[in-house]
Amino acid sequence: MKQENFIMQMRAAYPHLTKAEKKVADYTLAHVSEVLYMSITDLADACQVGETTVFRFCKSMKLQGYQQFKIQLSLSIQNEEKNKGQEPLTKNVAKTDSFSVMTQKLLNSNVNVLTETSALLGNENICHLVEQMIDAERIFFFGVGASQIVAMMAANRFLRIVNKAYCYTDSHMQTMVASTMNERDVAVVISYSGSTKDSILLAKLAKDSGAFVAGITRFAKSPLVGHADVVILCGSNEGPLEGGSINALMSQMFILEVMYTEYYRNVYDSSYENNQKTSQSIIDKMY
Repeated sequence: MKQENFIMQMRAAYPHLTKAEKKVADYTLAHVSEVLYMSITDLADACQVGETTVFRFCKSMKLQGYQQFKIQLSLSIQNEEKNKGQEPLTKNVAKTDSFSVMTQKLLNSNVNVLTETSALLGNENICHLVEQMIDAERIFFFGVGASQIVAMMAANRFLRIVNKAYCYTDSHMQTMVASTMNERDVAVVISYSGSTKDSILLAKLAKDSGAFVAGITRFAKSPLVGHADVVILCGSNEGPLEGGSINALMSQMFILEVMYTEYYRNVYDSSYENNQKTSQSIIDKMY
């Protein structure tokens, strides 16, 4: 499939689509830019069809699935903008931007992400999660891909004040740990899309084992949500060609910093004591 002709191919295939699939095509062609940042559930709701219809539409377009659909759509848009001489690099920055314009655009984008994430924070959800973390015997942070970097940073942050924070990076070890958790454990599963198969499996295993599961994701209707006791939404729009964007990571890290600080506030004495110990322990490792 020629990437730059994908929208044209949707129009060409239109007569051969089912009535329900035509609803997906109609909405996509009318809202191309918006669809890039929608989950499969969001698109299905917008088209008033089921998720299986969206998936069948992707198959009718000879695509492996919804993610490939969004990638082809994004490539088609970028090629269209390039043909117009705009030469896009990201959704905000163009190749022709000056250095000062580029940095200002990125600054504005990052500020907006943090502002939106802050607005989405549910105080009750955060406080409930922190209460569970305080009472837990073990806290596991899970993530794959770019979200795994955030999970590792979260474990590193909490290890400064508690001795019960863990993060495993090997997928087999993650699965084994999740399957042997219990009702005294907390699993924090980080997934921007909320649709990553590995992350969903980890959340399901942890939930089935009796653990309290928290999901950090962008989409309130993602599959991850179905396996989470509490959901915290991040505020960054990430296109299919922008996986692992700093914006998305910043929004997730802001949430985790809020969790860390709230934990510290609630268990101040022991957190302060442990923070002093861990800080002292690494002094000899520095010049």
